Amino acid sequence: MNILAWIVLGLIAGAIAKAIYPGRQGGGILGTLILGIIGAFVGGSLYSLLTTGSLALTATGLSLGGIVVAVLGAIVALFIYYAVTSRSAA
Repeated sequence: MNILAWIVLGLIAGAIAKAIYPGRQGGGILGTLILGIIGAFVGGSLYSLLTTGSLALTATGLSLGGIVVAVLGAIVALFIYYAVTSRSAA
């Protein structure tokens, strides 16, 4: 997939994931883009694991199914990020 398609997929997937995920997320447009691209890799890899039974570092394409998988991957990436970086209120 060419770089322009990666940028478009990243923006779409990151924006949708940030809208779905509860709470307030910062990061601006660059953070949204990076989140979406990471989500495409996470979602593509999880999809590959579920369908083939082997874990492969793959990404989704720029299609409706690819966007859905990338959004789900971006939500997983957001969850992991906030689980790792959150501080407990003690």
